[in-house]
Amino acid sequence: MCIPSSVSSFPNRPPRKSFTVHTSLLFDPQQKLFLKNISIQVNPETGAIVGTFSRDDHDHDSAKVKTGEGDIDLTGKVVLPGLVDAHTHLFLHSYNERNGTQQMRDESAVERVVRATNHCRAALLAGYTTCRDLGTEALGNADANLRDCINRGLTPGPRLFVATEALASSGSYELRVENKLAGNGLGLSVPRAADVADGVDGVRAAVRRRIGEGADVIKFYADYRRKTMRFPPDVPGPDGKILFPPQRRNPATLAYSKEEMRAIVQEAKLAGLPVAAHAGEAHTALWAAEAGVTTIEHIFEDTYSQETALFDAMVANKVIWVPTLATAESLPAEMYAPMKLMVRRGYEGGVRFATGGDTGTFNHGLNARELEIMMHQLEMSVEDVLEAATIGGWEACGGDSCGFRFGWWSRGNRADIIALDTDPRIDPKALRKVNFVMKDGQVWKQDGITVDMIQVPSWPENDGEESV
Repeated sequence: MCIPSSVSSFPNRPPRKSFTVHTSLLFDPQQKLFLKNISIQVNPETGAIVGTFSRDDHDHDSAKVKTGEGDIDLTGKVVLPGLVDAHTHLFLHSYNERNGTQQMRDESAVERVVRATNHCRAALLAGYTTCRDLGTEALGNADANLRDCINRGLTPGPRLFVATEALASSGSYELRVENKLAGNGLGLSVPRAADVADGVDGVRAAVRRRIGEGADVIKFYADYRRKTMRFPPDVPGPDGKILFPPQRRNPATLAYSKEEMRAIVQEAKLAGLPVAAHAGEAHTALWAAEAGVTTIEHIFEDTYSQETALFDAMVANKVIWVPTLATAESLPAEMYAPMKLMVRRGYEGGVRFATGGDTGTFNHGLNARELEIMMHQLEMSVEDVLEAATIGGWEACGGDSCGFRFGWWSRGNRADIIALDTDPRIDPKALRKVNFVMKDGQVWKQDGITVDMIQVPSWPENDGEESV
């Protein structure tokens, strides 16, 4: 039998030698400056940056780009390092389409994997060359498997750093339904949503389990709205509404002690992994910051007026805040408005940021909404937000301990390059206009058109006349 061979190279890749990407306007996140007439040398064999040079230093007529074979001309565009979404859930799709419980409980594993594959493609084409996925939401370590498929070249997608399952204390982050019938086997059985662990020894064991399952980052629920079953959500139909609920029907409450949080961080550090803490309340985030987590996710409320102490602890311990404003847009205005003010005060107080929208609660491919809110609703500088979305994202993934360098233009960094049609300092929707995407030296989008999404098998040169 004659078997066709696989494609050995992508037709739209530059030749397998170093090539140069020419720019007329490039953002340097280390300097937080937009620079003119910079060219970037890339080695596609290693997927790394070889170096950069200013054409002003080489050619007095720098407006004229001299392109060689395989070079890429991005003059007239605004060039950035590939963006990092520091808080995604690739196995979720918009809650406007189906709420999280229904997705986790009712959708098949195959459907969720197919959706996640599409989500990776959407994020990549939107300019996100790296994503930190903070939990599969009831699909075990499927995110580690998806990461490995991308790394093996089986499907396009961002560079993934994954949490597999989040850690949660008993009775905190789980799928709750009223029809359980006290566990007598007659009620509804639901998938597990987290790796449940309690006590110092229990959480240490859970961190070790996550490491063994392939996690790049450890995530835990420092608090959660875990009192759902005291006053269950209203349901459709007659008599489906709780008549007299309390003023705070299901507030976020602490799920772990300080000792447990410290044990999680200590155990993760033994393996060189960053730690992300979900915290709905500022006082919970304070405990997590004091425990030394890498990032804190969300912080929707400050019921106990801990903001000042929290910001002091975050700055002192170099804790990064990923506020997920894009998902918070769906909150009631009375919660969203003070949350935005708190983020703005954190920015003014020197808190470090990375950008991640909790993408998945809204659709993948719209990842840049987080940056738009920061720039245009909070009036954070474009340069600061882009730095948070590049170098800040790398730090959230663990910095050097993650095994890669990306997000700026140094020699040896991953060759992740994107280009916008318009300038984000002028056009508030510039980040939606991604014209070009390169990851690891490979082009995935050029002139606004996707390339190389599928490898097509080809016949061998002998045209099938000889058996392989």
